[in-house]
Amino acid sequence: MGIPQPAFYIFKCEQSAPPGMPKPSCVRPETQDLFQHLAQSLMKKGIIGTVQPIRSACLNRCNVGPVMLVEPGHTMYAGLTKDAIDRIIDEHIIGGNVVEEFVISDELWDAPIAPADMMKQMGR
Repeated sequence: MGIPQPAFYIFKCEQSAPPGMPKPSCVRPETQDLFQHLAQSLMKKGIIGTVQPIRSACLNRCNVGPVMLVEPGHTMYAGLTKDAIDRIIDEHIIGGNVVEEFVISDELWDAPIAPADMMKQMGR
């Protein structure tokens, strides 16, 4: 018997822009400990073995950050705080219900597009 696969992967954007850059950043002084909070919360609840937190590079939604992506389900959460992360763990990861309050808006996170379709749109 092998090691079980995680039931969830949580990709937390850890991108930080250099000081003075006009683009917002998911990691700022007031949000720099969110990944640590996520990982510690999963450990405290005893579910770190089935939920894999992953430090991610930019997820291209800087203007609504901090953000994280939960898979499976392709659910992008935006405007994260420690309290929001705690609710997402309790309600989504454990309870099975997406926390709509923190889901990124449809204008910023539309349905996925297949690579072949993207190539057609780009004229390739």
